[in-house]
Amino acid sequence: MIEVVGVIFNNKGRTYYFLPDGKQFKKNITVVVETEKGLEFGKIVIENFELVEEKLHSSLKKVLRIATKEDYSNFKKNQKDEKLALDYCRKLIEKMNLNMMVLEAKYTLNREQLTFKFLSDNRVDFRELAKSLASKYKTRIDLRQIGARDKAREVGGCGQCGRSLCCASFLNELDSVSINMAKNQNIALNPTKINGLCGRLLCCLKYEDDNYKECRKCLPKVGQTVAYDDTEGRVVEVDILNQKYFIDVKDKGIIEVKK
Repeated sequence: MIEVVGVIFNNKGRTYYFLPDGKQFKKNITVVVETEKGLEFGKIVIENFELVEEKLHSSLKKVLRIATKEDYSNFKKNQKDEKLALDYCRKLIEKMNLNMMVLEAKYTLNREQLTFKFLSDNRVDFRELAKSLASKYKTRIDLRQIGARDKAREVGGCGQCGRSLCCASFLNELDSVSINMAKNQNIALNPTKINGLCGRLLCCLKYEDDNYKECRKCLPKVGQTVAYDDTEGRVVEVDILNQKYFIDVKDKGIIEVKK
């Protein structure tokens, strides 16, 4: 077991785990943490608790300190400058006629790096753009291409269930989702029903897929011919979770069969 705390950035998005380094942190306290990009300003959303170390996908960084007034002032200044940097980057993109849409500009707390996240359907040669931005802002520039699902994570919103998007709240990894998962669960293949706000298949289709696969093992497929009493019938419907199916038997009509 390892002691960790949960931190979010910009009051939205997924929760990241950090080592408290022997300190106790209360919920809603703002802190400065060490990340791979540099120092970041965040807020504690989960107080000190123990987590099974095997569940972690990578080594954790530390919470360096409780944020000071100076840290907060720098954070607010960065937010203002990020908006200006975003506008400037968009003007450069239009001038250079690049096929990309920038969604966000983000400084690290110490301004050692300025990251721009963008969407594009194709690979983009942004070398000249990066040079122009580096020349303007005198810091390390990171231009990061993200996908539609990553955009949904960044923007946030509510899903069909009425809750916050899974990707923007608790999902640490965006697993692959296939159309077969919808088929396994007998869900109508209607894009408005099985696609999320990102336009991709719903992440939640994966949650129960293993259970549906297990329940399906003892059930026939729709269209399959099965034996019933002294005759045969064609399977016309399968109720997976209730472990029953319906067959069309000649001269007897539709009959329900429970496993």
